[in-house]
Amino acid sequence: MRPTLIVGSIAFDTLHIGGQSHPKVLGGAATYASLAAAHFGPVQLVGVVGRDFPQTAVSMLRERGVDLSGLEVADGETFHWEGRYSDDLSSRETLRTDLNVFADFRPKIPTAFRATPFVMLGNMDPTLQLEVLDQVERPRFVLADTMNLWIDIRHAALTDLIKRVDMLVLNDEEARQLSGVQNLVRAAADLLALGPKTVIIKKGEHGALLFQGDEVFSLPALPLSGVADPTGAGDTFAGALIGYLARANDLSGPSLRKAVVYGSVLASFCVEGISTQRLSTATSAEVHARFERFRQLTAF
Repeated sequence: MRPTLIVGSIAFDTLHIGGQSHPKVLGGAATYASLAAAHFGPVQLVGVVGRDFPQTAVSMLRERGVDLSGLEVADGETFHWEGRYSDDLSSRETLRTDLNVFADFRPKIPTAFRATPFVMLGNMDPTLQLEVLDQVERPRFVLADTMNLWIDIRHAALTDLIKRVDMLVLNDEEARQLSGVQNLVRAAADLLALGPKTVIIKKGEHGALLFQGDEVFSLPALPLSGVADPTGAGDTFAGALIGYLARANDLSGPSLRKAVVYGSVLASFCVEGISTQRLSTATSAEVHARFERFRQLTAF
C-alpha cells in the first residue's frame, strides 16, 4: 500500500458553536487530512507541535496508521486558533490566532519520506510549501491547498507554487479572489492555465466541482440531519481525496471522480462531531455505506 505524505499545521482549536465553548480541542489542517487519508492507507505526517501537545493525541494518530517520524516537538506552545461560528454555521469569526511554535516552522522531510509518490501540501504559507517541494524526489502527484490570506500577502509565491503542483484545492471565494473572475467555470479555466492539471473548487454545504481540461464533475454534499462543527471539513476532504488516489494508484478521470466522492464522504463524518471526534471513529463499513448513499443520491 502506497503511503501519503502530508505536511501542514497541527493545532489546538478553541471553538464557540451554538452557545457552547470547546477549549483547545485537537485541530490543524494536517491533523484532519491525515486522519482522513489514513482510512485508505499509511500516512506520513510532517508538522510541529509544542511541549504541551498531549501524548493521547500522539497515540491516537499512531493507532490510526499515521507515521509521526516527521513530527517535530519544539520548545513552546502548540499553534492555537480560536473562532466563533454564526448560528447557522455558514460563517465564522476569528477571535485569536497564536502561531506559537508554528511561527518558526521550517518543514524538514525525513529521508525515508522523500520518495513518497503522493504528497499533500496542507494550507500554510506557500513559501513553506515550496520548501517541501524542494525536498521531495519526483513525486507522482502533488496536491496543494491554500486560503485567502496567502492570496493576499504571498501572491507571487503562491503563483510559483501552483505551477509545480498537479492539483489545486480551494473554496469558491478563494477561487474568485485568486482568478479575479466571479463565474466559477471561467475562474477554474484561469486557474488551470497557471499550471495544475486539476482544480477542485469546494462549495461547502453545496458540494464540490472538479475541473480537468474541458471536463467538469459536480458532486453535491451529502444531506445531513445535523452538523456539529464544520472546522476541518475542507482539510478532511483533501486528505481523503489524496489518500484514495494513493491506494488506487490511478490518476485517471474516473479515479479522480471517485476520490472526490470519498473526500465528501469523510467530510460528512468530520462535521458530525466536535473536532476530530467523529472523523477518528468512522469505520470502514460506515465509509462504504456513505459512498453507496452518494451513488444513490446522484443516480438518475
